[in-house]
Parts: sequence; structure tokens; C-alpha cells
Amino acid sequence: MVDKGRDEATTCRDYVLPRLKDESGWLPGQIKEQVPVTAGRIVRAGRSHRRQRPLQADFVLEIADGVPVAVVEAKRAFADPRDGLQQAKVYAEQLDLPVAISTNGHGVAMFNFLTGEETNPEYFPRPDELWGLYLTHHGVTNSKIADVLREPFSRVLKHTDGTPKEPRYYQRIAIHRTVAACLSGQRDRLLLTMATGTGKTFTAMQIVWKLMQYWEHTGQAGLKRVLYLTDRDSLIEQPMRNDFTPVFGEAVHRIRGEKDTARSIYFATYQALANVARTDLFKEYPSDFFDLVIVDECHRGSANEQSSWRAILQHFSPAIQLGLTATPKRAANIDSYKYFGEPLYTYSLKQGIADGYLAPYRVRRVVLSPDAEGVRITAGEVDKYQREIPEGVYETKDFERIISLFKRTDVAAQYLTDYLHDTDRMGKMVVFCVDSDHALDMRQAMTNANRDMSRIHKDYAARMVSKEGDWGKRMLEQFQDPETLAPVVATTSRMLSTGVDIPTLRTVVLFRPIGSVHEFKQIIGRGTRLAEDYDKLSFEIIDFVGATILFEDPEFDGPAEYEIEETIDDAGQVICHPDLETPESDVSESEPSDYAEAQPAAPVPPHKFVVDDTEVQITAEGVWMTEPGSDQLRLVEYRDYAQGVVRKLFPGPDKLRSRWRTAPSRSEIAEALGVRGIALDELCQRTGLTDADPLDVLVHVAWNEPAISRHERVYRAKRAKGDFFQRLPEEARAVMDELLERYAVHGAGELETLEVLKLDPMRRHGSIREIASLFGGPERLRQTWVELQKVLYAA
Repeated sequence: MVDKGRDEATTCRDYVLPRLKDESGWLPGQIKEQVPVTAGRIVRAGRSHRRQRPLQADFVLEIADGVPVAVVEAKRAFADPRDGLQQAKVYAEQLDLPVAISTNGHGVAMFNFLTGEETNPEYFPRPDELWGLYLTHHGVTNSKIADVLREPFSRVLKHTDGTPKEPRYYQRIAIHRTVAACLSGQRDRLLLTMATGTGKTFTAMQIVWKLMQYWEHTGQAGLKRVLYLTDRDSLIEQPMRNDFTPVFGEAVHRIRGEKDTARSIYFATYQALANVARTDLFKEYPSDFFDLVIVDECHRGSANEQSSWRAILQHFSPAIQLGLTATPKRAANIDSYKYFGEPLYTYSLKQGIADGYLAPYRVRRVVLSPDAEGVRITAGEVDKYQREIPEGVYETKDFERIISLFKRTDVAAQYLTDYLHDTDRMGKMVVFCVDSDHALDMRQAMTNANRDMSRIHKDYAARMVSKEGDWGKRMLEQFQDPETLAPVVATTSRMLSTGVDIPTLRTVVLFRPIGSVHEFKQIIGRGTRLAEDYDKLSFEIIDFVGATILFEDPEFDGPAEYEIEETIDDAGQVICHPDLETPESDVSESEPSDYAEAQPAAPVPPHKFVVDDTEVQITAEGVWMTEPGSDQLRLVEYRDYAQGVVRKLFPGPDKLRSRWRTAPSRSEIAEALGVRGIALDELCQRTGLTDADPLDVLVHVAWNEPAISRHERVYRAKRAKGDFFQRLPEEARAVMDELLERYAVHGAGELETLEVLKLDPMRRHGSIREIASLFGGPERLRQTWVELQKVLYAA
């Protein structure tokens, strides 16, 4: 017998740990064992969720608490010490570390990301060696900056279980890169790109915390000040309340129309600083008053060269300016990259879902007949108010902008109501409508379609637009609160498209066309936040307007690039410039901000033509999902994905059938499909084959064989294997007949355990013990039970 050597756990305990401590001088608190690098991707199968195995390093070496400098991957003692180096490099790269180490306990292999060199040192590197490499990796040469990077993070904020809220690995990277860049003076404009739901404001708070520690420890003269700047009230209130005030207390102040110079951390909207009572409040502050200006959602507002708010950033130009965004936008006049520079760090939606820190999603594409066929208006037709409608064919882009179709809204509302009945009547949903009037129509339609719930919760459906004023803001606060039941359905246009945290949002409904990838990402981001305490681990996107085609845009989950298409005539002249994909201006749908009345009023849009006699039907529906094993966030149709998975697991239908004949094997198959995002009951429902056995559904989906009903399967089994039934005692045969009838009506779950014999009509034969006696005893009953399933699935 070949000696395979000590296992990895023994190698770690008996060899790696002693060598790290005794030979290389690592303290016990600096050596972290079995460290999860990620949380593990969440995979949804039907209504259940499970996490895939997270990336986990055998050892992470930390120079200080929360400051890793290297990973060590350990293999068995008989293995080559280099065997784990590829794995260690993956972990080290993800953690943004300069060194990856592999070992078998005796030998050491090391890869240096700075030099690209792979070596085999005699000993593990010492703490001071790895710390030096880490500083070089971050471009830090100042010892005082190095000291602040070793400072602990703020641990004031707590999780619901009372444990401190520690930065995740990608947040640590963003924090340290930003702090190093700020203090070393590398750039005066910085950019962090982090997907919605990945904790930008928590990251910003920790950046400010580290900088405050540096300013305090170095004894720099004067109070150091930070300005947190954005364009919406909701983007001010949440970070102030949830992240900054608990940590910095009275040092936090919000600017509301008058100058204050006694604090150190200021929050303000652009509107509060500019054009207040015809004055510019920001000019009352010296240009060097702030040391750091944090610009949240920097792809909007002052990032626009033509914006009247750009003067605020220009005034405070001596300060370091840090832009935060989930969707850097590049166009002719709005360019986050051009102003702030290339991102110091990017953490994408794709990576967040892969790591298990963001919720995965599914897409339902629903096509209504007016959207599929268009609505043709002939000359002389009038609307509900007897106004003549211009002749022509109206399409999705025209609905609720030029022509309003009440029945289209009603049919969509009924579809959403049926969906809520099938899932969760109290599952929070946002419906993005064309404008505030359309949101009002949808609120009414959802209220009427859910009268039973509206009687219990008067605000079951609520419109949330700025026209609602303070009342709308209260509705939004209740909608955001996981502990508040209603509102359940929020109808809006743009007010909830960005910067609003709704942790328990389960459904995002797209009922208006979306012309730009950056806005699409912001809207989708409303659902990506996890709320595990409330069992919110995924979300659904219901698309009535074809907006999810933007998932296929190459810019969807990558850096935006300049790409302009123009139409050229035969003479080579440009005859059509493309839209620059700037969201339509809709002041009524902007979040109400400080002194908003001082802003110029938007022109009143033309009144829509109202048509209420158009026939509307659902002409198509499809369910799409993000492929769990894919490196891309590409959508695949649910049935096509299931076909590929089944074919990959089983080479042919005969192999699947042979495995299906026993309950334990069926459970194993269901488990294998579940970890890949497929639930058998959901697959039966999606294919419309709810009266068929899951085996027949799988064979039908994978190899396109005709699916038979469960009743037909029972009939075939009795015809083909009549001798099996005939040899049973008469009353035992009656029990089997009744059991098969339950199977035919209720499904394959009836065959899982003998406990089903306690149910009608079998229980009229007595207890399970008494029924067993009809078969010749418990052992004979169990044998017959197993044989019955083989007979049934041999048909």
C-alpha cells in the first residue's frame, strides 16, 4: 500500500504553524487559519437557496488585525510544495496581496506579484519582509502612511447579532488604496467604482476614519474637514444616520442653508450649497476649507461639464475629490472617468454575485399584445375625451408618453397580482413607470387588483414620486423599513432608480423603456442587496418593455467606453447624430432636495391621448436566469439551461432512468440539479407538465422525448408488469393500487417514505404495522416498496 503521507490538516498543525511561529517570527494573532475569502455564490432553485462553497485560504498572514499581507496554501506532506501555488495565487490576487505561498510543511514555494518571480525559499518570509512588499505594492514610502494602514478599522458599527461590522475583502482593498493615494498625494481626484449594494458608504466611512487617525497621530495643524456631497436627500440621510453619525457623533453636520465652521464632517446636497435664495452658500466657505470632498453617485450632477453645480467642485479644488459610483458614465458631456480619472479600484456586479455578497436574479420577459403588434390609429379616431389622435402606428416607446392605454396597465397589474399570489403577497415590489401620471394609474390598477389586501393595508400599493411631497417621503421610509409590512408595491418613475436602499425588495418591474446602460444598472441595483435575516437571497425582474436586452450590452458589467454611431449620407455627410443616452429630464421625478423651489420649473409636457378600448393580451412569456457556472453575467432561457445541465450530468435518457428507480438516487439527482439552480417542481411548472413525473419532464426537456402523464405511467406499469401486481395478496394489491392513485394525482413525493401509508385511503387498512402484515411482514413490505418503484419507472 502506498503511503500518501499526512493529510492537509495534520500538515498545517504539525509543520506549517510551528515553522511560521518559530522560524519566521509570526505571532499567533497574525496567523489566521481557514479564512473564507468570499461568502460563496448564492444559487436559487425554485423557492429555495443555497450557497456554493466559498473560496477559503488555509492561512492568511496579517501584519495587523484586518491587514493581510500574504496567503499560504498547504498540501499533504507527500505532495510537491509547489502544488498549491496556483490556488494560492488566485486567493492572493483576489485579496490584492503581493505574495502567494504554497507548502507541504517541509518545502516552501512563493510567487512574487511585484517581480513575477517564483522561488523556493528555505523559510517562510518574516513579517517585516512581507510588510515591506505590501507597502511597495501600494506605492507607500512614507512611514507615517504605513502606520495608518496598520491602524485598526472602526468597529463601532454592529451586525444584528452584535458582532462588529468588519470590512469585506474588497472594501479593505478600496479603503487602503484610497487612503494611500490621498496621503501620498498621487492624485487630487480619485474614483471608486463599486456595484450597488456592496457598501460604498461604509467604505467611505472607513476611509474617513483612517484619514482622521492619520491627521490626529501626525499632529497636523488645524481641524481636518470632509464634505460628503450628493444631489438627493435620500443619499444624505442614509449614510449620515447609518454609517457616519454612530462613528463620529457630533462631528457630523448637515449643511441646511447657513454657514457652519465648527464641525469636521459635513454633508450637503448640491442644492443646499448653490442657488439658495439667489446666493451661492458654498462661496462663503474658503476654497481650502475642506481637505476631502466625497462625491456620491458622481456619474450625475457635477460630473457634467455643463452642470451649474460643477462650480462647487471647482471652488473646493484644493481638496482631494473622491468620486463614488456604481456606474461610471461616458458620453459627450458627462464623463466620470474624464473628471476623476481611472478608478483606483472596481468591484463589479458580476464579482459581487460570484462572491455571494449580492443577490442573483431571474428575468421574466412578458410581452403584451400592444407591445408586440403596435397600436394602429386611423384618421379621425378620437380618444376618451373626444380629441382626435394623430394617425399612425404607436409602439412601446410611445405608450404613456404620447398615448395612454389603460387596459395595458390593467393587464400588467393583473399579471403582477397573479405573480404575487404565486410567490408572496407581502413581497416588496417596485414598478418603474414612464412618468408620475403613469405611476398613479399603476397604483390604482394594483390597488384594485388586490382589493383583498388593500382592505387590510390601505397603502398596499403607493405611488412614490416627488409630487407626493412629504407624504411620499413617509411612504418611502416605510417601504424601506424591513419591519414595516406596507406599502408592498411602490409605483414610481425615477425617484427610486438610484441611491435608495430597499433591503427586502424582491421584485423589480420594468414598465418603461430604458435607453442607457448606466440607468439600467442603477435600477437593477435596487434588488441586488441581500437581507438574509429576512430570507431575501435573490430577486426577480419582470420586464414588460424589452429593457432587459441591455443585459446583452458589453458595457453592462464592464468599464464604459466611448462608442458613437452616426448615420452618413451618400455624400459622406453626417445626417443623424445618435442620442447620447442621457436620461430624459423629469424634474417632477427628481428626489425633493433642499430649496428645490429655487430651481427653474420644468415645462409642462403635452397631455396624453387616452385610449381605453384597446384589446390587450399576454402574447409571450419567458423566464431567464444568470447561469450559475458562467464567468459572464449572461442570461439563458430557463428551459435551455435545464437541458444543458441534465445532458451534462447524464449521457443519455437510459442512464437517467436507471438512476431514478430508487428514492435515494432520486434525492441525489434532485440535489445535483438544485446546486445548479434547477428545482424539479419549478421545472414541471415552467414547462407546463405539472401532471407528469419529474423523470419524464427531465427526459422531455433534455432529449425532447414525449412526456406522459403520471396516470399514463401507472397504466403502462400495470400493463407491462402485471405479474408483479398479480402475485401480491388481494388486500396488499389494493394498498398498492391506492398508493399509485395517490401518486398519479399528487406526484412523485408520495413514493418517498412509508409514512404515506398513514394517509387516505391507505389508512383504512390499519396502521403501518397492520398494513405490513398484509405483505408478509415489515421486511417484505419494504422489498415490495422498492420493487414497486422499479416497476413504475421501468415503464
